[in-house]
This record gives sequence, structure tokens and C-alpha cells, in this order.
Amino acid sequence: MHGDEISATERVLVAMSGGVDSSVAALLLKERGFDIQGVTFRFVPPRQGGREGAPAGPATHHVDRAEAVCRHLGIAHHVIDCTERFERMVIGPFCERYAAGLTPNPCVLCNVFVKWPSVIEAASILGCAHMATGHYARIRRDGARVRILRGSAPGKDQSYALYGLSQRALRQTLFPLGSMTKEDVRRFAEQAGLPTWDTRESQDICFIPEGDYRVFLGQRLPAQPGPIQDTRGRILGTHRGLAFYTIGQRKGLGIAAGHPLYVIGKDMEKNLLIVGPKQELRKRDLLVADVNWVSLPCPAPGSRLEVEVEVRYRTTPLPAELRVRGADTVHIRLPPEQHQAVAPGQSAVWYRGDVLIGGGIIQ
Repeated sequence: MHGDEISATERVLVAMSGGVDSSVAALLLKERGFDIQGVTFRFVPPRQGGREGAPAGPATHHVDRAEAVCRHLGIAHHVIDCTERFERMVIGPFCERYAAGLTPNPCVLCNVFVKWPSVIEAASILGCAHMATGHYARIRRDGARVRILRGSAPGKDQSYALYGLSQRALRQTLFPLGSMTKEDVRRFAEQAGLPTWDTRESQDICFIPEGDYRVFLGQRLPAQPGPIQDTRGRILGTHRGLAFYTIGQRKGLGIAAGHPLYVIGKDMEKNLLIVGPKQELRKRDLLVADVNWVSLPCPAPGSRLEVEVEVRYRTTPLPAELRVRGADTVHIRLPPEQHQAVAPGQSAVWYRGDVLIGGGIIQ
């Protein structure tokens, strides 16, 4: 477990999602002698984000599963309603950014503005000095600085969505699963008889349980149809509203051409959806704002760093030169042969080896 500097006599509040990962995180901490309690949050009410008549979403089922795990472990379980905060800090901005032509990452918003603040607040009330989650990432405490490292298991690293966390939040955080694989976790859970050992791993956004963000946005944003235009100015069809398309999208455009076309841009003033061949998607230079420096303090403006950059969750890290423009803005240049399709609104996160250095929002 990463956080061996933490005394096992201290109380830890474990964020329990109702899945196998957070269940095993709680079990590991209990076995190591920590005094633990579990907390589960309601982020969305039942049926939110689904079609009329659809089954209830995760707002009830995950609470029941987390409660069953806590009973099995013999620990206290607390349930806290965060639906108002989640609506205000995640769902609202998610819709607003899509309406502005961006492609936001709601998990980043949730971690920074809802999940960590909510767990830390609850920990303070319950007398817990630390909090823990089931993320596949690692913590390293180097003097006064807390660093985030990738999870050890290949293909199971979740550090990308954690880049926005503050040093204050990280000082209270434990990641018990940082050196485990998913197979390790499931095997450990089954051997311990945890009721969540075979819980299916969801790939959906939690407030869009059916996985189609366009259906969700259609319930919240007005449709504003407009022309689809290629890079030569030819009108090829009609879009249903710019918010319902994302940069790099190929399917679902409703246009015919002699070669594949992708969404390469949006003209918000003219309500134009711009399409073109794949090579026109690729960008070499990125401007990144709202930067958070994690594993080192912000370098002086003008500083240049050699890093590896991920421009979207679970994409291949690319070597890049990063130039610091200010406390919260950087310029990233990719090698000529490594141009990437990037979507404004997504997060760029940079590393050196396994160490997460920082991240921000692609402009």
C-alpha cells in the first residue's frame, strides 16, 4: 500500500462506490490494522440520464452494494446525498461546455470539485485523518510534496483523471490498489467472500448509464441545426446541433462522400460543423490552460520541459516539449511525426516516466 508513512492507528474514511475496487481497498486497509469507515455518495437520482421508463440508474444499486460490503467487513457505513453539488459542479458544466463546442471530461470535474471535497468534509466530521479510494494510482510523499504516480499494472492506470487534485487533498489520500492488477483485485475479493467480487466494471459516465451522451444532452440542450461544411466550403448536409458532435467523430454524421470524413472543427458563431479527411485532424501545437502542477512546483515562465503527454484518457503517451507561459498556462509541441487528433475541452496530462507532473484543459 502506498502511504506506509501513515500510522495504522489513524482512522481512514474509504469512498465506497459499490464496486470491487473500493471494496478491496477497504479490506486491505482493515487487514493492515487501520480503523476504517465507509462512505457512499448519491450523485444522481434514479433514472436521470436515461430514456423514459428506463431502469433505475446507479443512484440506488451502488449504495446497496456498498452497504453489503461494509456489513461483511463489520465497519460503519455512511450515505451522503451530493446530488445538488454534483448537478452544480459536474452535470451543469458538462452541458455548458458541450454547448460551447468543447468536449469535457466529467471525471476530472468530479474528482476535483465533488468527490475529494465531499470525502474530506465527511472525514473531518467523522474524525478520520485520511481518505482512501479504489483508484489504480500511487502516492509518494517526498518531504513536503506529494507526488502522484501511475498504477503499476500495465493497462490499469487511472492517474490521468487525478491531475487536478491539490497538495492539501493528496496529503490526506491513500491509494491501496496502486500496485495491484484487476485480476489480483478480483481474486482477492473472491477469496475474502466480498459480495462485489464479480461486479461488472462499468465503462459509462456515471450519470449517463446507457452510455450515449447525445441522448442525455438532447434532454437538456435545445437542438440548433445548421450546415455541415467541408474545408473547401462545400455544404454537405445538416447537423442537429453542434453540441451533439465531438472532434474526431466519423460515424453518425449523416453525409455521404467518396472518402471518410471526420469532424475537425466547429464554428460557433456561424453554427457550422466542419468536416475533413483524417490528416486534417492532427495537431502539433496545443495551448493548455487551467493547469495544475502536481509533482513539482510551477516552473518559471519560459521554462522548457521534456515530458510525455496524454491528450485523452487511455491514449498512448507521446514525447513532447512543454513551455511554461504562466502559472496556469503551457504550450505543448509534439514531434512532427506524432501529430494527434485533439479535442478542445479534453485534458492534456504530462508525465516523466511514472510520475504525473501536471495537467490542464486543451484550449
